[in-house]
Amino acid sequence: MGNRICELLDVKYPIIEGGMAYVGNGALAAAVSNGGGFGQVGSAGRSPENFEEEILLASQLTKSPFGVNLPISEHKDNQPYIDVIAKHKDKIKAVSISAGNPSPFIPIFKEMGLVVMVITATAKHALKAEKSGADIIVCEGYEAGGHNGGAELTTFSLVPHVSRIVGVPVVAAGGIMDGHGMVAAMTLGADGVQMGTRFVATKECQAHENYKQYLVDSSDDATTILTRKIGGVIRVLKSDYAFKVQKIDQETSSIEEILPYVRGSINKKAVIEGDFDNGWASAGQGVSLINEIISAEDVVRNIVEEANNVITNLKKIDVLTRCSN
Repeated sequence: MGNRICELLDVKYPIIEGGMAYVGNGALAAAVSNGGGFGQVGSAGRSPENFEEEILLASQLTKSPFGVNLPISEHKDNQPYIDVIAKHKDKIKAVSISAGNPSPFIPIFKEMGLVVMVITATAKHALKAEKSGADIIVCEGYEAGGHNGGAELTTFSLVPHVSRIVGVPVVAAGGIMDGHGMVAAMTLGADGVQMGTRFVATKECQAHENYKQYLVDSSDDATTILTRKIGGVIRVLKSDYAFKVQKIDQETSSIEEILPYVRGSINKKAVIEGDFDNGWASAGQGVSLINEIISAEDVVRNIVEEANNVITNLKKIDVLTRCSN
């Protein structure tokens, strides 16, 4: 049986790289695609010019399909980024839309001939995205690193619900780091998975080595939440800086007071400059499952191998028969 994500994106494996702010670079996108997955160049934290440079780099490093991510609320003006995508639409297979209302943007990218993926955090928004023309729904659970939906629905509760009410393919995201997570997500009804944090800890990612090593050294409770009190949820690695921001969040009732501490420029200090004393870095809850920094190509292949082994072992277990005896 064919996989709908593989067919739509023309890839070997239904593994998608999330469009990560600052660190979703062209070399990483190309490596993921070369491994058989679907890489993406992120536009968050990039000027339109740098965004274009990374798209061109990805196209030079891979002959396989890749995409781009447009987080709507991250840019004061989305038009320059849309113009870059339009200019290079023949090099791009798909665009993922996140962090805002995708409805006005979906027809624009469909007209370009691109596959449109929409990141959602609730069933209501998934249905709306489908009705607006989305080709793929990415269900992002509360376990995911970075900015998450205010409903705080987990991957295990969101994916089975959405997969039953929409007709387009569903991709699971949030806390997935390995083949076990991939199989679990697809058992719940997902057609594939999207991962961000796992691809940070790779050789091709432009993230600072401090950030990568932080991920490798992390325990199961290594993440925490910022800005819950004032609305919006950001999952980050625990640090003295993160705890300071949480304290400020508890003491203030004004979003203007907390914003200077969580802006993208502060995120950049940690993820690009490696300064965790003065910046924060995103990470998903499954971060403790990362134990080495390897090529993104190998990450994809290892996940697929592990997933196939999990499926093989599951076939050997007749749960219902064993429980009834």
